[in-house]
Amino acid sequence: MNSNPRQINLLDTVRARGSVTVEQLADMLGVTLQTVRRDVQRLADEGLLTRFHGGVRVPSSTTENIGYQQRETLHAEGKARIARRVAELVPNDCSLILNIGTTTEAIAKALLRHTGLRVITNNLNVATILSGNTSCEVIVAGGSVRQRDRAIVGEATIDFIRQFKVDIALIGVSSIEADGSLRDFDLREVKVAQTIIAQAREVWLAADASKFNRPAMIQLGTLSQIDRLFTDAEPPAPFADLLHTAQVRLEIAREN
Repeated sequence: MNSNPRQINLLDTVRARGSVTVEQLADMLGVTLQTVRRDVQRLADEGLLTRFHGGVRVPSSTTENIGYQQRETLHAEGKARIARRVAELVPNDCSLILNIGTTTEAIAKALLRHTGLRVITNNLNVATILSGNTSCEVIVAGGSVRQRDRAIVGEATIDFIRQFKVDIALIGVSSIEADGSLRDFDLREVKVAQTIIAQAREVWLAADASKFNRPAMIQLGTLSQIDRLFTDAEPPAPFADLLHTAQVRLEIAREN
């Protein structure tokens, strides 16, 4: 690639956020929409970016997620803001299920000051974090441990979770697509998440802005199954309309 410094900066910006609208790029880079569109077109032609309606994202596989260690550092600030906002709204003395993901792990850290929680999880990292809260009871699902991220998955996990009905499920996903579908990469993980949704009185989805328009192969559910969506920036079109139609309450964890 033989790009100028502005295009390199644009590429770095998209890589840092995962996905971003053209308008946001123009604001962040201090250039016109026309300039951004020209740069995006060139970078897309070279296979360095992928365009979607109104925005751009980093190219990604629909069949395999990026590595856990990389996900730990990606969008860490946004995930922390989301986690703090979730924790503000989680009442003491309630029951929760937290699933797999770095965002739910950030939420677990934000819940360390809560009291009277009963938390069920198929995420050993979440269990380790919340075990530091002496006012919280942690129940770990049985099943097979996925070594790369310490997730617990499988039929035994599903059977275990079906025993419970909790106040709130706090879940993360890899993808929210423009048709309103929630998607992920691992079929075993998806089946557990579907069971978690079925066993909760309310479902709260925590997803940073990079998850919008990100492709993934396996459908987990739809926005109509979600009660609240927590994210760190205004969703791009058409998600505002989709959320309104699905009657999902949008919570944006903005920078202070």
